Amino acid sequence: MDYQGQELEIFDKAKIFQKYVFFKIKKYFKDGIFEVGAGLGSFSKEYINHYKNIHLSDLDTHNFNQLKMKFGSKNIKISKEKIQDAKQTYNTIVYLNVLEHIEKDEEELNIASSKLNSGGNLIIFVPAHQNLYSKFDKAVGHCKRYDINFFKEKKIKGLKIKKLIYLDMLGYFLYYFNKIFFREEEYPSKFKIIIWDKIFIPITIILDFLSFYKFGKNILCVYEKAEF
Repeated sequence: MDYQGQELEIFDKAKIFQKYVFFKIKKYFKDGIFEVGAGLGSFSKEYINHYKNIHLSDLDTHNFNQLKMKFGSKNIKISKEKIQDAKQTYNTIVYLNVLEHIEKDEEELNIASSKLNSGGNLIIFVPAHQNLYSKFDKAVGHCKRYDINFFKEKKIKGLKIKKLIYLDMLGYFLYYFNKIFFREEEYPSKFKIIIWDKIFIPITIILDFLSFYKFGKNILCVYEKAEF
């Protein structure tokens, strides 16, 4: 598979945002992790030194090579495997900005459930609100943006919702106005990403908390596999 976009390099600059997302999900991580679509390892680097039995996978040749270069010296597995090809089961399966690229998303989640150990967590982070769908989403291969009801209504075999919230309230409005005033823009500039990350994310962290995570540009969902 050929690398198609530059968005991963651009968003790799969003250090504060990455730490914010990881702060919200880290308590659901357990040893035995499969990160699907790990990209350039922007989120992977937040946890790889704290857990054992880690498997990073990405189908894209460019991303795979970058993961090997960054983390090849560590005791982790790096592959191009899809979740259905995994030879073992895991305690934590992660889809961070990945599910929106998969057309048969419900089927993907059921497969992920079958690869999850009892008591394990399936962690999903996706873009929210289809009305925000833009040239950027199309350019990077997003099939859609999500409504929170998708996760409430989908009955994934063996899974129950443990956490379901919105994140990045300010990001919604920034993205919306960017879509209106920069209609032809496919990729945001690095300057925009740095401003969003360094100035607006610290503010949105407070606003997200004050609004009880009821509205935002992204959705975070954590499913737990029922224990038998």
